[in-house]
Amino acid sequence: MEDDSEPEQSSWAYLPDVCLRHVFHWLDDRDRSRAALVCKKWSCAMHSGSLWRCRTITFYGQPSRARTLEFQSALWYTKKFGKYLKHLEIKLSNPYNTPFIKKFQVIMRGLLSHLGKCNSHLVSLSIKYLELDCLIWKNVVRAQFIKNLAAFLKRMSNQLDYINLKGARITLEEGCELLNSLSSLTNRSFISEINIEDFFSIHLSVYSSALFHQTMSKFHRLTILTFNYNCISDELLDILRERSSHSLCTLNIKCHIHDPHGQVVSGMSWANLAKRAPKLNVNFFFERVMKHDHLARILLEEIPVRSISLRSCYFSDPDWTMRPTLTNLLPAYWHGLQKLTLELNNDHELLDNELLQLILSCKRLLFLKVWAFLSVSFMERLLQNRAERKCILTTIKVRIYTAQDDSTEEERLLADIYRKFKYLIDSELNYFVITYPMV
Repeated sequence: MEDDSEPEQSSWAYLPDVCLRHVFHWLDDRDRSRAALVCKKWSCAMHSGSLWRCRTITFYGQPSRARTLEFQSALWYTKKFGKYLKHLEIKLSNPYNTPFIKKFQVIMRGLLSHLGKCNSHLVSLSIKYLELDCLIWKNVVRAQFIKNLAAFLKRMSNQLDYINLKGARITLEEGCELLNSLSSLTNRSFISEINIEDFFSIHLSVYSSALFHQTMSKFHRLTILTFNYNCISDELLDILRERSSHSLCTLNIKCHIHDPHGQVVSGMSWANLAKRAPKLNVNFFFERVMKHDHLARILLEEIPVRSISLRSCYFSDPDWTMRPTLTNLLPAYWHGLQKLTLELNNDHELLDNELLQLILSCKRLLFLKVWAFLSVSFMERLLQNRAERKCILTTIKVRIYTAQDDSTEEERLLADIYRKFKYLIDSELNYFVITYPMV
């Protein structure tokens, strides 16, 4: 007798659409395309707009076959489903010669042109580390790329909410052209987050540019602004106060040794901004700007500082001392400082007492990262104070530099300290402490 009953279907056939889309979300392009061949339902899931809202395209300077296929797939699917795109990230990995840059420019021209015509949802664009000041960017190619990007930003200016052009390294005029594109339709922009860290070429005194001030005055709803200290001036702070004080929450400011940072900025300008923008927090990132007189010109007590990072990397200067910064400058932020990072080559001075006193004075300090020459006993004193609730640290990451090849004894002492405070570390702290020979 023949069995005319329907063959039993897998439970996957009854999976709700929302669950099926969630499964597809975790698949890469290759697996998605294969899964779409299973049945009509899975093919429909493949074409769900929610799967194509975020896209990263990496241009590999020295691609392998696998990377080439990955890039081609990402580019093809971006064009095919570009109308759904909300978040786009472009990565340029190890560009190594002019022909590669020319190819990148041509592909980007086509991609941006396509998205400009079909997309009405894009809210986030990130193209980092273009380094347009490198010699591999020939003038014609560079000019064409900036022209194409400016046209795209102009077309998307009424919908973009976030843009990241970190590391573009372009001239003042080119940079302002791109930023002006975001406001060219209405002469004002309501974009909320901009990252222009290392956006301008090195050595530029952007703070003195009337063109830059005019450009920044067109932004009326900034919440997060990431940029370099060589852009800071009384004029810029006044512009932020007048245009974005109702929305401004975060300023991330990088100060590099090679960026001009000798301008005089008034504490009153910072105070006026902080008064009009009560939600404002300022995060400073210093790269090899360590001398007290340089820092004192920047770190004014009127600034609502939440985070400070001071990095000397491995450079050592016999004329530099960290003690005045720890004892005179940073304690001014005792009421608001939540995160402190110190990466110092301080082999000529011990800072145990000064650093511990600073930590205890900062009543809201939650995160501590220190790479420096310290004694192992510093960790025991710090943990003892934490156990006694004299500070509220939740993250402690310390690399104790030592001038000795053999740090066996220091490691043994650290192990003893860990065992002594194990109950505290395991239950309340994100804790990582090691010794590191610096010879």
